[in-house]
Amino acid sequence: MKNKTAITVARGDGIGPEIMDATLRILDEAGAALDFEEIKVGKEVYEKGIKSGIPDDAWESLRRTKVLLKGPITTPQGGGYKSLNVTIRKTIGLFANVRPCISYAPYVETKHPNMDIVIIRENEEDLYGGIEYRESPEVMASIKLISRPGTERIVRYAFAFAEAYGRKKVTCMTKDNIMKLTDGLFHKIFDEIGKEYPHIEQNHMIIDIGTAKVAAAPHLFDVIVTPNLYGDIISDVAAEITGSVGLGGSSNIGVNCAMFEAIHGSAPDIAGKGIANPSGVLLGAVMMLVHIGQGEAAARVHNAWLRTIEDGMHTGDIYRKDLSREKVDTKGFTKAVIDRLGQVPEKFKPANYNGVAAGGIEIPHLTPYKDEEKKRVGVDIGLNFDGTAEMLAAKVLPCAGENLELQHISNRGVKVWPNGQPDTFCSDNWQLRFISKDGGNVRTSQVITLINRLNKADMNFTRAVMLHTFDGKPGFSASQGE
Repeated sequence: MKNKTAITVARGDGIGPEIMDATLRILDEAGAALDFEEIKVGKEVYEKGIKSGIPDDAWESLRRTKVLLKGPITTPQGGGYKSLNVTIRKTIGLFANVRPCISYAPYVETKHPNMDIVIIRENEEDLYGGIEYRESPEVMASIKLISRPGTERIVRYAFAFAEAYGRKKVTCMTKDNIMKLTDGLFHKIFDEIGKEYPHIEQNHMIIDIGTAKVAAAPHLFDVIVTPNLYGDIISDVAAEITGSVGLGGSSNIGVNCAMFEAIHGSAPDIAGKGIANPSGVLLGAVMMLVHIGQGEAAARVHNAWLRTIEDGMHTGDIYRKDLSREKVDTKGFTKAVIDRLGQVPEKFKPANYNGVAAGGIEIPHLTPYKDEEKKRVGVDIGLNFDGTAEMLAAKVLPCAGENLELQHISNRGVKVWPNGQPDTFCSDNWQLRFISKDGGNVRTSQVITLINRLNKADMNFTRAVMLHTFDGKPGFSASQGE
């Protein structure tokens, strides 16, 4: 008998327990060699006062099995509760989110019957770091973090995925025409790594027009790799235009652990009615089986599911009088899939996970970092002030010194002094940019002295960010209008 692989199972909230039960039954009938460890996460845990939504013993199970099959979770709004998905992804290093978005026409209604794309989203960085501040009564700030190793890892994974699954093209999407440092780094690394894969077609698109093209012409894409927030948005767009978000599964891959789930939510409005479609979790489980090296069982389940869709056995969310043969509930759909185990679809392309993809994608190596000459050349200082830019400059200029001069004042990223425009709207949060007068290194003591002077002048200081050059290139953005 084949050795069983231990996995951790979280049934989730809302419809989660129903669709997880259906999925586990199908996996068992398909001969998947699995040993389940069940954990409690989500709503029940939140209500016990654990704001992360996951207890300590659940972490122990995840670290032991290294594989989580998870149902959808309900995250309470407000009250300091953190998204459980984000917490799990970041805590155990699940850097890659993989979402296949496939049309199942004509059985699922869509305007794009030939759509078959995979969106690979960086999963730990970007604005999803959740690093936010209220800097003044009027201004909130969120920090966008893009790192070189984080970007290299996701880009390498995207190319490795394309190679393993026989995909022909990888598209990078960023907004580097505006965010030239953060998104600029992502694009730059994509171009660098792409040179190692000359046999794979590759291109870059600005995220706004790229998202529009995904919605209007998905045939232009094969694999898409993108930072966290953009990937979250376009993967939902892509899933929706396939015809049903309810049919989408996804994987979250790390160096040591992985999580598999449906992309839809917990749907509390239909929980307990027995009508939910288990397809999202089931297709996530198919990805899990491939990841743990049970490609034969994965194909068996996937092909039975495809044949069920072809045969018109549909739950209410995708039921159509003209094409569906029978409207079935959760149990009816589960039975239909089990009855078709061992069959293959006649119209859809049969699933086959033999070869390179079996056992998952090998986590790619990282390029050793090339050291650069780092030089501190100034400091940005944020402060609150009620008044005009000219009034602020009059108070700040006497505080400069120690080889630091006030280069400009900006408000919401726009230069407003000197020579600001009278129509620029300003909030109560300002940024002062001080630069070294002689181009030399700025010492920490100089910055401390400057801040002390601002404090003595009754300036309401909020933060300071050191400004550096790297090999002579600025490591900071210019203000609009500078």
